[in-house]
Amino acid sequence: MAEAFVEAGAQVWVTDVDKKALSRLPASWGAADVDASDEAAMAEFFGEVEARWGGLDVLCANAGVAGPTAAVEDIALEDWQRCVSVNLEGAFLAAKYAAPMMKRERHGAIILTSSTAGQYGYPFRAPYAAAKWAVIGLMKTLAMELGPYGIRANAICPGAVEGDRMEGVLAREALAKGMTRDEVYDGYASGTSMRSFVSAEDIANMAVFLGSDKARLVSGQVIAVDGHTENPDPRI
Repeated sequence: MAEAFVEAGAQVWVTDVDKKALSRLPASWGAADVDASDEAAMAEFFGEVEARWGGLDVLCANAGVAGPTAAVEDIALEDWQRCVSVNLEGAFLAAKYAAPMMKRERHGAIILTSSTAGQYGYPFRAPYAAAKWAVIGLMKTLAMELGPYGIRANAICPGAVEGDRMEGVLAREALAKGMTRDEVYDGYASGTSMRSFVSAEDIANMAVFLGSDKARLVSGQVIAVDGHTENPDPRI
């Protein structure tokens, strides 16, 4: 996402809890070690953004964790809480501290990352699906509440995104379902009309569009980038 926004001419600031990943970012980017579920850290970070930049045009609340893959009765409460705290409360805190800057300027775009799991649910992924479903409700509320100030809010729902994170999901799901990794992969792909996974670039391109003036009247929308999910839990 940051690369795509830079290519579009934006100045970006990335937060993460992965210090090693942050250290590899270009020197021209802003980078901060921030836990999205820590309100004190988030308040401090957005205060720094306001002090250094004077405002904020686009917020991408994209921080997330996969959470446990297990039957609901086998999920520990602390694992549930950690998953929800990052995926849902992280998005809430980002919006909470970005909104005042945007309201002052009467302009802005808030982009929350939900998931196709937040549209359909998904077996063995109760905390993740619940949090991502709630992100859509948060987005709808933000669109209503902030729209009179010229601020738009939308949610992107990625399908299965190629990469290391998804590989972990595939491995855990294979174990939970008694399948091989390749069977789970093929199941995800075959559950979409286009028979494919999506790339991080696909998601980034949609975020840049939603943050641009080309989407000036697009608000309150749930936009899936998933090759069209037909069946969220195909079993082959």
